[in-house]
Amino acid sequence: MKPFEYQRGQFARKDAGQGDPAADRVEFKQVLDALNQRDAEIKAFAEKATAEIKEHGKVLDDTKGGLEKLAKEGSDLQARLMEVEQKMARRAGAGGGQAQKSIGEQFTDNEDFKSLVAKGRGTARMALKAVTNLNSGTTGTGGIGAAITPNRLPGIIAPPDRPMTIRDLIMPGRTASPSIEYVQESGFQNMAATVAEGALKPQSDLAFELKTTVVRTIAHWIKASVQVLADVPALQSYVDGRLRYGLMYVEEQQLLAGDGTGQNLLGLIPQATVFNDALRRAGDTAIDTIRRAMLQVRIGEYRASGIVMNPVDWTDIETLKNADGNYIWSNPIVNNGQNLWGIPVVDTNAMPLGEFMVGAFNMAAQVFDREEANVQVSTEDGDNFVKNMVTIRAEERLGLAVFRPASFVHGEFAAPVTG
Repeated sequence: MKPFEYQRGQFARKDAGQGDPAADRVEFKQVLDALNQRDAEIKAFAEKATAEIKEHGKVLDDTKGGLEKLAKEGSDLQARLMEVEQKMARRAGAGGGQAQKSIGEQFTDNEDFKSLVAKGRGTARMALKAVTNLNSGTTGTGGIGAAITPNRLPGIIAPPDRPMTIRDLIMPGRTASPSIEYVQESGFQNMAATVAEGALKPQSDLAFELKTTVVRTIAHWIKASVQVLADVPALQSYVDGRLRYGLMYVEEQQLLAGDGTGQNLLGLIPQATVFNDALRRAGDTAIDTIRRAMLQVRIGEYRASGIVMNPVDWTDIETLKNADGNYIWSNPIVNNGQNLWGIPVVDTNAMPLGEFMVGAFNMAAQVFDREEANVQVSTEDGDNFVKNMVTIRAEERLGLAVFRPASFVHGEFAAPVTG
């Protein structure tokens, strides 16, 4: 056997066949170390090749040549490693067991080879297990994962957006002031009556009250690097859209249930009339309860124009069945729209489960926009300039006036439990 010389000069050992087990172990470690170094260099070249593909559309010749050279050196090292392993195995079996055959011995003992010798022509094959298999790992012998480029899909996968519905039920308006004032009739003593000719006519009285609703600000902001926004144009519109959605999400909650404390709007539910439980009847379903709430609105001289409930409660209504198993509200194969008693139903997660609101939304309240939702970007915030950062802020200003609280009825589907 010819002396083995590692081309990169890491080690050189002449195998004189002295049969020294210690020397074999040293050589075995040297070859393994060389293979590990080869793997590290292949990884570096693979990363370089990936970068060149992105920049030039191909692997440059120098890099390609380096990879081919490393592949050849790796083949030499693997052959040497297998040779050392076989030699160590033969020594281990010399104590009495049968010595393991070398690759050459296995080949000459192969039936294909014997047939070739006998006939003087033909082909001889022998299958050998490779020392190292290529795999997608980024470390270890045979790992080529660094050369694999992932397939990046375009765009950004966003979570679901809640459909905003409450604002669409209410009259729109605008204001140029931080507050809105309106005069509301607070009392009417109607003394109108029939009178005799020449008799004194009765006097009626009216009382008025000045109401004020304050404009509130809904806002939030994020920071981003100038480079990110410049390098990913789609990110600009995505951030803009998400910030605006955040405003609308809070706006919907405020319009419906804001408690009026601190900087909160005073929403519809806190100002609505409480459902009169005396209107309930034994055996009422959720559909009946909605109709009785509509009745309460009508008794107050208004006509309901909308119904708001949680999606779970709306599903429960749609799936109500009679004793024969037939659907009460509608045939499932027929699209009847989203309505009850001829009034549109709005289902939103902003309404708590088990609760509802019925009202004359078209005349009882109004949203006043002082400043519509807008997004602004600035580098003049803190140390943004020196850090190449930008602050992106989204905000809106609005007020809510509820003119006729009696036209809204809010309650729960479940009847109260009596002692």
